[in-house]
Amino acid sequence: MNPSQSSLSLLDAERPLSKTLSRIRALGFVLGAITCFLSLFMLPPWLLLIFEGDSDRGAFAMAFLLTLGGGSALVGAGYGARMHLRARHLFLLTVLSWLVLSFFGALPFMFTRLHLSFTDAIFETVSGITTTGSTVLSNLPTLSHGMLLWRGLLQWMGGIGIIVMALAILPFLRVGGMKLFQTESSDRSDNHLPNARALAASIGKVYGSLTLMCIAIFWAGGMRFFDAVVHALATVSTGGFGNYDDSFAHFTQPFLVWSGSIFMLLSALPLALYAQSFRNSRKPIWQDDQVKGLLIFLAFIITILSVWLKFQPAYTYMTWEEAFRYVTFNVISVVTTTGFAYTDYTQWGAFAVLTFFFLTFMGGCSGSTSGGIKMFRFQLATRALMGQMNQLLHPRAIREQRYNGRPVSDDVLRAIIAFAFFYCLTVAAIGLALTAMGLDVLTSLSGAATAVSNVGPGIGDIIGPAGNFASLPDGAKWLLAFGMLMGRLEILTVLVLLIPAAWRW
Repeated sequence: MNPSQSSLSLLDAERPLSKTLSRIRALGFVLGAITCFLSLFMLPPWLLLIFEGDSDRGAFAMAFLLTLGGGSALVGAGYGARMHLRARHLFLLTVLSWLVLSFFGALPFMFTRLHLSFTDAIFETVSGITTTGSTVLSNLPTLSHGMLLWRGLLQWMGGIGIIVMALAILPFLRVGGMKLFQTESSDRSDNHLPNARALAASIGKVYGSLTLMCIAIFWAGGMRFFDAVVHALATVSTGGFGNYDDSFAHFTQPFLVWSGSIFMLLSALPLALYAQSFRNSRKPIWQDDQVKGLLIFLAFIITILSVWLKFQPAYTYMTWEEAFRYVTFNVISVVTTTGFAYTDYTQWGAFAVLTFFFLTFMGGCSGSTSGGIKMFRFQLATRALMGQMNQLLHPRAIREQRYNGRPVSDDVLRAIIAFAFFYCLTVAAIGLALTAMGLDVLTSLSGAATAVSNVGPGIGDIIGPAGNFASLPDGAKWLLAFGMLMGRLEILTVLVLLIPAAWRW
C-alpha cells in the first residue's frame, strides 16, 4: 500500500469518529438550550420570592444559577456542531431532554426549606413535567408562593413540551396520531419541518390563550388571583397540581367546578384543530371524529355514574345537579388525565371504583396534553375489530379503513396494536414490581396504571384521591417516576432505544 492509500484509509477511519463526536456535540447543544429555557421558568418564582421577602429566595437563586450555568456549558461545548441528526438521534434526544429537565427541575425542591430528598424531588419534578399530578407533598398551604408557582409552571411547560414532541418525534413512530390530525397546510409538502414549526407556533398561541382565559374565569369566579394562576396552569396542561391538600374541593363555588370541568375538557381536545377551525370555519372542531367520540363517551359515562350516585343510600340527600356536578368533574378529571380531585370517588361503591379504574387508561385526544391510551386508538381498534368481523362474514369483500375521511394505512394499525401491547405490559411489569416491594395489590395496580397513564391519584387509602405518594418506599417512587416518563413518551419512544441499530451513529 502506497502512502497516499494509507492516508486515505486513515481519513476514512477518522470520519465516522468525527461525525459521531459532531452529533454528540449537537445533542449537547440542544440539551443545553433546553436547560437554559428551563432556567427562564425559574425567574417568575424567584422574583415572587424576592418581592415577598421569603427566605427561599437565596435557594431559588442557587437553583437558577446552576441550571443556567449547566445549560450554558452544554451550549458552549456544542456550539457550531452540524445538526445532521437522524430519527434515532431524535429519539435519544427526546428521552435525554426529559431526564435533564427532571434533574435540574428538582433543584428548587432540594435547596429550599422543603429539603426534599433526591428521590422525592425527582418524583415531584417528573410528576410535574409529565403532567401526572401525583405528589409527595402535604400541607401545601404552608409552602411558599414561589414553590407553588414553580409546581404549576413545571406542568405548564411540560404540557406544551408534549405537543412539540408529538409534532417533531412521534410521527416517525406513527404512534402519536399527529399524522392523522395535521392541518391541511402541512399535508401539501413532504418537507414537514417548516410546516411543523408553523403548526407548533399556532398551537402555542392556542395554549397560551386557553391559559389566559382560564385564569380570567377562575379569578372572576371567586379564586384569589394567585390561586387562579396556578390552577389555570395545572388545568390547561391537564396536570392537576393545586395549592391545597384537598385539591379542587377547596373551592366550593359550583361556578368554579363547572368552569374547571369545561377547561379540562377543552385542553384535552386536539389543540391543532383549534387553529385549523379559526382558519377554516367550514368544519367546526366538534365534527372531528376523535372529538365526537370523546364527547359521546363522556356523556354516556357521566349519565351512568350520575344515576348510580344519586340512588346510593349514602347520597340520597344530593340533588340531581349536585350528583351531576360531582360526577362530571371527577370523570373529566380522570379521563383527561388531569387528576384534580373534587371528592373521594372511591367512597361511591364498588361499581364506581372499578369504573374509575378503567377510565384511568382512557385519556383524551391525540394532539392534546392528555396522557392515557387516547381516544383515536380506541376508535381505530374498534373499527379494525368490526372490519375483521365483517371480513369473516364476507371473505372476498375489500373495505378500506378510514378516519376523518382519510384512509388509515396498515402500518398505523400495526403501530396501535404494538403500542397497546407494550402499554399493558408496562403497567403489568410495574405493578408486579411494586407488589414485590411490599405494596398491596390495589395500590400496586392502580399506582402503575395512574403513572403510565399520567393521571395522578390512584385508588385506595394510600394513593387515592384523599392520599398522596409520600409513604411509598424510595424504590417504588423511582419505579413510578420511570412509569410516568414511559407513559408520557408514548412508551415506544423509549423502547426503540433498546434496539441495537439505534446506537449505530
